[in-house]
Amino acid sequence: MTKAVLFDVDFTLIYPGPMFHGEGYQAFCARYGIEVDPSKFTEAVASASPLLNNPEDTPYNADIFIAYTNQIIREMGGSGPNVDACSREIYDEWAACHHFEMYDDVPAVLETLAKSGIRIGLISNTQRCLTSFQSHFELEGLIAATISSFEHGYMKPHPSIFSAVLERLGARPDETVMVGDSIRQDIEGALRVGMRAVLVHRGDAPPPRASELGVPVIKSLSELPPLL
Repeated sequence: MTKAVLFDVDFTLIYPGPMFHGEGYQAFCARYGIEVDPSKFTEAVASASPLLNNPEDTPYNADIFIAYTNQIIREMGGSGPNVDACSREIYDEWAACHHFEMYDDVPAVLETLAKSGIRIGLISNTQRCLTSFQSHFELEGLIAATISSFEHGYMKPHPSIFSAVLERLGARPDETVMVGDSIRQDIEGALRVGMRAVLVHRGDAPPPRASELGVPVIKSLSELPPLL
């Protein structure tokens, strides 16, 4: 029986607005006298993504995300002494909720789960204040516990961050489901501590490795309640 559901936040419940796409990066960079090509943004993100695949025991460190952003800027053609400063500003702005939009399917699903007695938790690898997140997106009263890697000290998939939020929820791993968009951070991390997991994959391309892990894959959160 499912007693609790944990949700990843970024790209599971919310997605970045224009500020964090190609033209947004171009605007950031222009303030620092850096020229970039916004058409290269998608390719630059793919090139920089491996920088986020740190060992499981990696403590939270802002420099990891700043280096990731730095690489995106350089892959977009940016250079010069101000790239690091620009990367840090982008990192800082990532924590601001007003730069993000919530997926349309989220509020109704969270309300359905909460009304059914399921305890809802949030677990995020960012520095964003999750109390402000709930207020900004009008989710007060639906969330029972939250934890961020910035607060906890370790990032998903480290088992301790999952254990910490389970303790706050008052739930055991075997009665909890993790829902997220990252195979490594969300799905593998949850399975490793004995939780069940559901992969959210909103894209059209087949998700990598989902079948070998044996976890359900959904394209919308509206598909989640029947699985529980």
